[in-house]
Amino acid sequence: MVATLRVVLDQLVAPTEPALAEASRELARALVIAAPAGCEVEAIAPAGGVESLSADVPGLADVRRTALARRELAAALQLGVGTGIGGGMVHSPSLFAPLVRHDRVHDHDQTVVTVWDLRPWEAPAELPRGVAAWHRGMLKRAVRHADAVVVPTHSLAARLLEVAPGLADRVRVVAGAAPTGFAVPVDEIGRRRDLGLPEGFILIAAGTLASEGLDAGLAAVASSGVDLPVVVIDVADGDEPAVADLASAAGIPERRIHVRGALDVADRGAVFGGAVAVVAPSRRAAFPWRVVDALALGVPVIAASSAVHDEVVLDGGTLVDASDPAGLAEGLGDALATALGTTAAAARLGVLAGDRGRAFSWREAADKVWALHAEL
Repeated sequence: MVATLRVVLDQLVAPTEPALAEASRELARALVIAAPAGCEVEAIAPAGGVESLSADVPGLADVRRTALARRELAAALQLGVGTGIGGGMVHSPSLFAPLVRHDRVHDHDQTVVTVWDLRPWEAPAELPRGVAAWHRGMLKRAVRHADAVVVPTHSLAARLLEVAPGLADRVRVVAGAAPTGFAVPVDEIGRRRDLGLPEGFILIAAGTLASEGLDAGLAAVASSGVDLPVVVIDVADGDEPAVADLASAAGIPERRIHVRGALDVADRGAVFGGAVAVVAPSRRAAFPWRVVDALALGVPVIAASSAVHDEVVLDGGTLVDASDPAGLAEGLGDALATALGTTAAAARLGVLAGDRGRAFSWREAADKVWALHAEL
């Protein structure tokens, strides 16, 4: 008898968050590779979007399409109405799942969902009202019906239990990772040239929302005295002028600022390949994808201390005390100046980052997911 793990891949059909779409793809690929003997993986996907998921996730046993497109399916899931995608072992890389009453003991049905970011609870004003409400509503459904909720760090697990104490002993920790095989591409120089980027810069991955701390990151660069270009990625379309305004307020000349949006894996590898350091100013309770990218490629990391950064970065970078928000920019700036003060200091931080980066693996994540469903 074959055991089938059904993975929800809505983000590959109608992506709303680039990082989540990438994580969904990477996890699904790893689950296929790591499938134990007698097990297989199939996809659950909304109607519409790409014609086939087989190219994105080779080895899928099947792809089950729903009758509803993603937006309509999201509304149906929030209401708990029948969608036809429940039953069996269901694993979702997000809260997008059929969270309804089921019988795990007799029918062997189980549903596991994932929470990567607590912004809908900690900073809901930064999201469209409907998006924040959907996440809060789905977490309430998870409290009632999920067999387990996966989070990427122990600190996020503790914080999630404060938000939803009803989850009790159902929270599990499975970390994310950089894309499998993530590396600086051989054509990195050409890719940076095509992106209009200089060589040798300080990299910040943050948007203009307050919880992302871009203002503190730019102020840190300005106060460090390090006269290098600054590249800001993951900026939402249309927010480029706002980034320029923040840079100007921090005292960074316009000629030094280069703003780009979300990048594909190869371009992102090229950008990290040209960075001399990554500044991570956010203290939000969310998995820091770009920090993990930096660690994977051995790029020196200067990060604001937070429960998540302390756990993810650990001894792989410089963590700056953020207990006094007013002094965060100065602290980050001092740490950046020290990190880049000598070639030896930068090289040491790069080695530490690379060592820590090896702790994150999608294959390991997949093994833990299979073990979780076996436990259930």
